[in-house]
Amino acid sequence: MKPVRHFITAARTSWIVLVIAALASGALLFFGGQGGDGAPATGLPDSAESAKVAALKDTLPDADTTSALIVFSRDGDEITAEDEAAIAERSAALIDIADTEFLPPATVSDDGTAAILPVPLTVIDDVTERADRAAEIREIANEDLPSGLTALMTGGEGFAVDIAAVFKGANFTLLGTTVIVVALLLIVTYRSPWLWLIPLAVVGIADAVAGVVAKRIAEAADASLDASITGILSVLVFGAGTNYALLLIARYRDELRLHEDRREAMNAALKGAGPAIIASGSTVVLSLLTLLFAELSGNRALGLACAAGIVVAMLFALVVLPAALVLFGRKLFWPYVPEFGSEDRLAHGFWHKLGTAVSRKPVIVAVIGIAILGGLAAAVPQVQVGLAQTEKFTSEPEAVTGQNIIAESFPAGSGSPTIVIANTDKAEEVVAAATDVDGVSSARITQSNDDITEISVSLDAAAETDAAFATVNDLRDELHTIDGADALVGGTDAESLDAAEAQARDQALIIPLILIVVFIVLVLLLRSLLAPVLLLLTVVGSFFASVGASWLLFQSVFDFPALDNSVLLFSFLFLVALGVDYNIFLVTRAKEEAEKLGTRRGMIRALSATGGVITSAGILLAAVFAVLGVLPLITLTQIGIIVCVGVLIDTLLVRTVIVPALAFITSDWFWWPRRGRTHLHNAEQPVENEVAERVNA
Repeated sequence: MKPVRHFITAARTSWIVLVIAALASGALLFFGGQGGDGAPATGLPDSAESAKVAALKDTLPDADTTSALIVFSRDGDEITAEDEAAIAERSAALIDIADTEFLPPATVSDDGTAAILPVPLTVIDDVTERADRAAEIREIANEDLPSGLTALMTGGEGFAVDIAAVFKGANFTLLGTTVIVVALLLIVTYRSPWLWLIPLAVVGIADAVAGVVAKRIAEAADASLDASITGILSVLVFGAGTNYALLLIARYRDELRLHEDRREAMNAALKGAGPAIIASGSTVVLSLLTLLFAELSGNRALGLACAAGIVVAMLFALVVLPAALVLFGRKLFWPYVPEFGSEDRLAHGFWHKLGTAVSRKPVIVAVIGIAILGGLAAAVPQVQVGLAQTEKFTSEPEAVTGQNIIAESFPAGSGSPTIVIANTDKAEEVVAAATDVDGVSSARITQSNDDITEISVSLDAAAETDAAFATVNDLRDELHTIDGADALVGGTDAESLDAAEAQARDQALIIPLILIVVFIVLVLLLRSLLAPVLLLLTVVGSFFASVGASWLLFQSVFDFPALDNSVLLFSFLFLVALGVDYNIFLVTRAKEEAEKLGTRRGMIRALSATGGVITSAGILLAAVFAVLGVLPLITLTQIGIIVCVGVLIDTLLVRTVIVPALAFITSDWFWWPRRGRTHLHNAEQPVENEVAERVNA
């Protein structure tokens, strides 16, 4: 690695690194292009029953059609005769845009407070064209209505358009907010008018390149990146990339005090911080790649994209950033310039005092820290998982409002009927059996061919609720018993149920894999068994604490009814992988210092050296993930908040006091079974002598 470090930092070659990086990045951005503008897809495996229904439905005559529901209402008041006449006029006006020559009269609810007008439409794949058509339908439906009467577009097409609208410009919104947050935090961290520009520019280019690389890898793997994946990718690249930059620059600042030549200082900084960055990034990458074992294609696509993004972030942090920094002199750090031979401030200051205080009473500190984690985690058993279709937005779009009106005036499932596919010769028997199932309000044949028939089943329960899922399961149990019908149950509720079950299976498989991967990486890095076990336990503890604390926030502040099905898996993935990062930064430095100073003073020295930078990195990463909350989709908001809270717990409590306390309690056994030279320092000298001993070493 020494020749590589020399090539990156040397005066004759560092500019070559930057030119190559600029040309390669420019070519990728020019010819690559980024994707992922659409809404998240279900991503069910072909073996799922609802996926089989969707595939069979494509063979029916109306396979290329969809539908919107126009809901007319008067805010709870009854619809008048004048209203019904106006609705009939709007129905006639919508024929030109509908995929039919005739629209049947709107159906008025039994209580007379609402009317539903189904509008069949041709399937449009282009997101922009689909949104334009929806806007036109909404405009026509509301034109010249009597005062007080409103028309709302909902149903499958309404939800599809409104969800897509959530992600319209999502990348720009997320990127813009992320850049602002990162810039402000870097300015506060470095207290320099220009130093922050270099890591921000490098990480910004890395993010753009990562988007292209992820897209290409996804295409090669026959996966697709939607806007939610590309949004998480940008947040992850900015968060991790900036963390790596903070660690490298902090080490560079320290080495500038020990080396008169800035290029030698950067070489030494790369030698010291490089292994920690590589180990940290590798842990995140390997953890993300465990998603390749998932059933849901969206999970696999996220794993591929984000793993590629972290690799790009590492390369830019270890290759491009050092080459860029050494182009400038020490004045880059102005007004706090690290002069050669200046005082080493690691032997005093807040983090040194904190480490010394923890070392004096480590058992008490560890007990208090673990008690705090346990107290926060106590709320975990109360956590509810599973959001209804109308509960997935932080702000209520038109489709949700329309669906709520339907649920109040009609059977709640009318807006999203369950679809049953059965053999044509058994269709009538299937209709009769479906009607007898508790929770089913009606069942009717909608279309068929010589082989199969589609049956539309309306449920009493609202879409994507526990009651709807229970009815779908009962339907499947009942219809599967009809000999020769080969009946399959699909539709929105069935897809959501299958997705929830697949997500649960993915979670049960991926979480243990992540723990195994992280443990193996820590063992290889530290060449120890006890330290990895302790570190892993602290990170898992902080995950449960963050979920508990976040759930209290969701209930008391945000009024979220439940977590989305994917939130726990993704939060665990990001928190464990990224939380271990900070422990890696601390413990690898402690291992390096312990070889010279012993475990106790080595840990204090490591905490002194990394305390400020890791705290800054943790706060920055927490803020970046919180940016996911700018989108009005509860899933991303919940992931952002849980990871934000978890990173702060990891940074301010676990890594700051609990891990050092555990190291002080176990002493040299912390590195068991490889205690090495640390064993020579059992009779440790006063902490105040550590600087002199380090210089002599």
